[in-house]
Amino acid sequence: MTLVLLLASPLLFAQAPGSASNDQDPPPASLVNPFVGTGGHGHTFPGACVPNGLVQLSPDTRTDGYMDWDGCGGYHYSDSIIYGFSHTHLSGTGVADLCDVLLMPMVDTYSIDPAAYRSRFRKETEQAHPGYYSVHLDGPDVRVELTATQRAGMHRYSMPAGKEQFLLVDLRHRDKLLGAGIQQAGRQEITGHRRSSSWAKDQHVYFAIQFSREVQLVPATVDSARAVLAVRNSAEPLIVKVGISAVSIEGARRNLEAEVPHWDLDAVRAQAEAAWNAKLNKVQVSGGTREQLRTLYTALYHTYVAPYIFNDVDGHYRGMDGQVHHADHNVYSVFSLWDTFRALHPLMALLEPDMTRDWIRTFLLHYQQGGRLPVWELWGNETDCMIGYHSVSVIA
Repeated sequence: MTLVLLLASPLLFAQAPGSASNDQDPPPASLVNPFVGTGGHGHTFPGACVPNGLVQLSPDTRTDGYMDWDGCGGYHYSDSIIYGFSHTHLSGTGVADLCDVLLMPMVDTYSIDPAAYRSRFRKETEQAHPGYYSVHLDGPDVRVELTATQRAGMHRYSMPAGKEQFLLVDLRHRDKLLGAGIQQAGRQEITGHRRSSSWAKDQHVYFAIQFSREVQLVPATVDSARAVLAVRNSAEPLIVKVGISAVSIEGARRNLEAEVPHWDLDAVRAQAEAAWNAKLNKVQVSGGTREQLRTLYTALYHTYVAPYIFNDVDGHYRGMDGQVHHADHNVYSVFSLWDTFRALHPLMALLEPDMTRDWIRTFLLHYQQGGRLPVWELWGNETDCMIGYHSVSVIA
C-alpha cells in the first residue's frame, strides 16, 4: 500500500494516486539522518539495521546498562569515545537494555579492559545512512564500516598494514551477566551465547561469527565472557559476519548462512538501502524543502526500527514461557505498547496490514504461553512497564 500524504505546509502537495515519483527526486533513504535523536534525551542509535530487523549493529559510547538515562540506546551524540560495536539496540525507550555481543578491533596491542580497548573518534569521520554506518577509530587507526540484514550484522575493518591485528569479543558489556560462553568452532569461526538480566529479566542471545581470514583465540585472554582473537595479518580489510538468534547457536549459524552467504559488504549495504527505500516509498510527497522532507522521512524511518522480527529463518523462536517453539508466520518482539498504541499501530495498520496481522498473531502466542496479552514485551520477557493493557486496542 502507498499512502499519499498531504502535509499542512503549503509547500508540500500530495501526489496523485498511482503516480510515480519524479525520476529526479532523491530516493527517500538518502534524506534520512540516523543521527536525529542520538543527542539530548532522544535515546536513538545511529547504526545499521533493516526495517524491523533483529540486528541493530551500532557503536556503543555508554557502558552503563542500568542508570544511564541518556545511554538507553547505547550511544550519545555528545560522546567522543567508542567502546565497540554491538548487535542489538533499543530505539527511543526510557529504560536501557540490549547492546549484546560487542566487537572491537585492536592493533599491535590487546586488552580485555574496557578502559584500555576503547578508542577516541572524531565526529567528522562518522557517517550514518539507513543500513550503513562508518567511523574512524583514532586509537588503533582503523576504519570501521557496518551494515546489516534482518538477523545478521556485517563489519569491515580496514587496519594498518604490517601491524599485528586483534579483535575483542566482549559479552560482559553493559547489563548483568547470568551466563556466557565463547568457543572456537573452526579456523574462521567462533560461536557462543549470552544470557543476561536487565529490563528483560532473562534474555538469551546466541551467535555465530565468521571471519574472512583465519583467527585464533589468545589463550591468556579467554574466559567465559571475554576473549581476544589474533587475526592472520593481511593488507586486505577484515570482513566479519555475525548471525544472532534467541534460540540456539545452530539457529544463529543458519540465520547467517541464509542471509549473508558471501563476503560482499557493499552488496549487503545496497540490499539494506533498497529495503529502506521500499518501505519509505510507501509515503510519497512532492514539493517542500529538502529539510522538510528530511524531517518526514527520518521520522518514518524511526517508525520502522521496531518491533523486531524474533524468529529464526526456520521459524523457531523463544516464547514467553522461555521454551523454544515453531511458528508458520513471523514472530516479533519489542512491543512498547504504552508508547505505540496511539499512533504507530494505526499507521502500520494502513502501511503494513500483513505485518500487523503477524504482530497480533504474536500477541496471541504471548497469551497462550504467558497467560495474558503483552504489556511491554522485550525479547520474550514481559517487563510490565507502564500502565494499561494496550494490546487490546491494537487488536481491536
